[in-house]
Amino acid sequence: MARILGVEIPDNKKVETSLTYIYGVGPTLAKKVIHYTHIDANKKVKDLSEDELGKIASFIQKNISIEGNLKKELSENIRRLIEINSYRGVRHRLSLPVRGQRTRSNARTRKGPRKTVGVIRDKTARKILKSKMGEAEKK
Repeated sequence: MARILGVEIPDNKKVETSLTYIYGVGPTLAKKVIHYTHIDANKKVKDLSEDELGKIASFIQKNISIEGNLKKELSENIRRLIEINSYRGVRHRLSLPVRGQRTRSNARTRKGPRKTVGVIRDKTARKILKSKMGEAEKK
């Protein structure tokens, strides 16, 4: 496997597909990288020379934020939204959908599993629940 900027990319795939294994590089951006570095799009990664791999790495490093830097940037943006108490920031803080999706039904991925509220009729289950609640209060 070839390494570009600390990321292992598969050898047996075309360059365009392999570049998408880098966090922050999608199909469109991979096409742009190939276009600007003047590399044949049909070549496989194992057929690339060290010089071509260097061209790709330098282009990505100069023009695109990837991996750790990109993740840090995204988390800073979310933190900023939370600090300024924007609507989106409040939604992030409450772990609710941020982009206008409905929450009455659905939104289970963001909200997590249902928290059922109601009466527990089984006496043994009620005792177990009370003991768990008591342990939680002690902590």
